[in-house]
Amino acid sequence: MLLRCALGLRVPSVWRSAPGREPAFSTSCAACSKNRRLRQKRVISEKKLTRYFVDHRRVRVVGGQGGGGGQSFYSEPRKIFGGPDGGNGGDGGHVILKADQQTKSLSSVLPFYQGFHGERGGSKNCYGANGACVYVKVPVGTLVKEDGVVVADLTQHGEEYVAAYGGAGGKGNRFFLSNEKRAPTFFTPGEPGQERVLYLELKTAAHAGLVGFPNAGKSSLLRALSNAKPAVAAYPFTTLNPHVGIVRYEDYEQVAVADIPGLIRGAHQNRGLGMAFLRHIERCCFLLYVVDLSVSQPWIQLQDLKYELEQYKKGLSTRPCVVIGNKIDLAESRINLPLLKEQINDRVIALSALTGDNLEELLLHLKELYDTYVKMEQAQGQSPVKW
Repeated sequence: MLLRCALGLRVPSVWRSAPGREPAFSTSCAACSKNRRLRQKRVISEKKLTRYFVDHRRVRVVGGQGGGGGQSFYSEPRKIFGGPDGGNGGDGGHVILKADQQTKSLSSVLPFYQGFHGERGGSKNCYGANGACVYVKVPVGTLVKEDGVVVADLTQHGEEYVAAYGGAGGKGNRFFLSNEKRAPTFFTPGEPGQERVLYLELKTAAHAGLVGFPNAGKSSLLRALSNAKPAVAAYPFTTLNPHVGIVRYEDYEQVAVADIPGLIRGAHQNRGLGMAFLRHIERCCFLLYVVDLSVSQPWIQLQDLKYELEQYKKGLSTRPCVVIGNKIDLAESRINLPLLKEQINDRVIALSALTGDNLEELLLHLKELYDTYVKMEQAQGQSPVKW
């Protein structure tokens, strides 16, 4: 017996196995089975990913308008003068910004939001329903500015900020009942909602930040430390937006490491990628300077990096740090390693992100830096950032 498949091809039918069991072999043709394969998630290139990563956004928010008060009089058989019974209107809904750990970019934030309006008051002293609030999910670490002034800093998951309050509902004629006014006929309309223009700015909230020149091996190091998959290539500026990887330890602690796009000399003057990504380093509790040991005089790279950070923000280069000498698998790197240790006072960890040599030392020291950060935050009565 021949049957026709979904593509119109004639294929032989087979008896299926017992209920609850898969058939012993395919019951359709090869063309149909190919179409039924599970489609894998398409890999987005780094260049296309920059269109989806947005770290600043201008948003106009308007609260919902309050509902107007009701105007009515109680009417019932054998009650001629029942009196006013118009209820108050409902309040307008707020527009609320909510920090969400699953949101990684401001690309999903629309340029305009408005809360729902409140309903009008009804008869029999019925109040109008309040307008629903509009929640806007933003990434953790979002700064909210108005006229250049910071009005909110959402650094914790689930933290909320009311961006625009809804208008109050109007009063019905029942509200104005008094001994002097026994039959008031006037009522008040609902108030308009608050209107504001806000500027959202994202600063990646990670524990550690990988800072280095282009092609120093930051993305390769992040791939070796975590499950993050930033793009890796042999040309500069491969990474065009920050990536955050999670390093997990046996005590269930998680350390977030951010791969910041490469800096160049004059980055604080908006050269290269400029200040667009320098602000993501501000949130980092400690820094990991990645230096290419294969170049001549690698300590000059470290001096330039600290200079750019200090010029961007005072005190940024003095945060707890460690110097990572990458590409130790090369012969030139082994020659430059002792010279680098003589020139600087910071701790140097030599490793190879490509081969994985000496990654254990970095993981242990990264945990030490994280534990020190947690103790300092708890001593100051603050809650440390958790991932």
